[in-house]
Amino acid sequence: PDASAGVAVMRFNNPPVNTLSLEFLTELVISLEKLENDKSFRGLIITSDRPGVFSAGLDLREMCGRSPAHYAEYWKAVQELWLRLYQSSLVLVAAINGACPAGGCLMALTSDHRILADNPKYSIGLNETLLGIVAPFWFKDTLVNTIGHRAAERALQLGLLFPPAQALQVGIVDQVVPEERVQSVALSAIAQWMAIPDHARQLTKAMMRKATASRLITHRDEDVQNFVSFISRDSIQKSLQLYLERLKQKKG
Repeated sequence: PDASAGVAVMRFNNPPVNTLSLEFLTELVISLEKLENDKSFRGLIITSDRPGVFSAGLDLREMCGRSPAHYAEYWKAVQELWLRLYQSSLVLVAAINGACPAGGCLMALTSDHRILADNPKYSIGLNETLLGIVAPFWFKDTLVNTIGHRAAERALQLGLLFPPAQALQVGIVDQVVPEERVQSVALSAIAQWMAIPDHARQLTKAMMRKATASRLITHRDEDVQNFVSFISRDSIQKSLQLYLERLKQKKG
């Protein structure tokens, strides 16, 4: 944290690939709460401490071979993280210094400004359909708000992961910079946002995002039930198990 400038830096470090386990989600939300309540901070940069990956997204092990009660608890934690990030009064800048699929992309999409390292291995997108699962409506809404309806419709159905140049072209990120400059550019970008009077910026952000956040808040329990019934299906459990086994073989 650089309290003198009012900027905090949060580095994800959940080996090997910053998957969003229940424990990790809970710690993230607690850290966010602390920063929101500490008036010396006005801005937050989220980035990764793991080489080559920003976040691989949701932890499939939390969604496979567990009880319906566990699935519900896990999904509530995912919802909570999104609501906290999306409605944060802080200026939020994503310094994306690695691969950024699925839930990693969702976290990046909640930020006010996104900077992606110019490395062909670092792609970003909501690729849920490739795993045989469906991005929930609030994932979809966040993407539509960022890149527009037609581009989002195509990206979601095809499970597209955009390499840096394409990511910039479609507007899923705001800047693409050399990898060694990601952090310094993030600090410059956040300074530009923080030059605006907080109250005016915060009210404008809330106004722009209220309808999208309210949709989930209103349908939160229903969304949990939908997730639990979908993820509990035998066919979905089988495809997740197959995917996890393939990942294990890759590591082996």
